[in-house]
Amino acid sequence: MPVSALSGPQYLREGLRLVLSPGLRLFVILPLTVNVLLFFGLIWFAVGQFSGWVDTFMPNLPTWLAFLEYILWPLFVVLVVLMVFFSFTMLANIIAAPFNGFLAEKVEVVVRGEDAAPPFSWAELLAMLPRTIGRELRKLGYFAPRALALLVLSFIPVLNLVAAPLWLLFGVWMMAVQYIDYPADNNKLSWADMMGWLRQRRWQSLSFGAVTYAALLVPVLNLLIMPAAVAGATLFWVREGGPNRQLDRPA
Repeated sequence: MPVSALSGPQYLREGLRLVLSPGLRLFVILPLTVNVLLFFGLIWFAVGQFSGWVDTFMPNLPTWLAFLEYILWPLFVVLVVLMVFFSFTMLANIIAAPFNGFLAEKVEVVVRGEDAAPPFSWAELLAMLPRTIGRELRKLGYFAPRALALLVLSFIPVLNLVAAPLWLLFGVWMMAVQYIDYPADNNKLSWADMMGWLRQRRWQSLSFGAVTYAALLVPVLNLLIMPAAVAGATLFWVREGGPNRQLDRPA
């Protein structure tokens, strides 16, 4: 039965409950550790650079329009926050990709009722490294030119006023792409087929991406939201009829 176009919060909520369950907790420890280390390192870096980034994007206004700076400054603060958040999230996901792919595989096993407590295997995790890193680089190839176009737009006077909402919309879509790709890749769906599958479920995908994006903006909570989003995206995949193809697992 098709789910509501506003089913994103339900998937994320159920995903959080899944990763906290005894059978899957072990598979969350590794991505959670990676996320914690990245989060504090990147926040430390961003705090030191933030004001300089805002000054860079702020347009140079003539003296008689100086009063507009008080109106525009919050907009460009939001722009920098969105850009920094999304860029750092993409970096974190590239580094954590093998762990997230591994987690998605185990969640799918549980959701499909095959095993309530799948075994942990370092060999299986290491075997996924080349494939998952390659897929993350494919996502980066999709993300980079579009992000660059938005970045250029951010420097064009007047047009840069729409940069923040466009970054937000793009970020929401990329959150769906980022996390739903894990179960899609595990099931050997090509990038083009996965994108087509998502577009056929555009509103459900945007709903999931939006709630994930919003939750990831909450400091500290976002550390747990990443694995919860992986689990929620896997639920999305299973319930929306994603193909269940034989996975190549090491013996």
